[in-house]
Amino acid sequence: MRLELIDIALAERQPHPTLAERMTGKVRAILTETIGEQEIRHEIMVPVWMDVREGMSEEDIELGLMVKAADIVGRLKQHMGPQG
Repeated sequence: MRLELIDIALAERQPHPTLAERMTGKVRAILTETIGEQEIRHEIMVPVWMDVREGMSEEDIELGLMVKAADIVGRLKQHMGPQG
């Protein structure tokens, strides 16, 4: 079994309702899982957050949220054990 991240995109983002320096969002991740000869496509929404620093651009914030989601997906793959 093999799991691969094939696409990631920011689906939504908004300021945290009570923490002024925090941005929350959801990132859409598309994964393919290969089991034997069969390939299965999964689309998941990953909730993420990050603290925004002064001087960060909109692009920095979007990239930061997507990097957080990619890290979460990476940890998921790691917990699944050896893939091959």
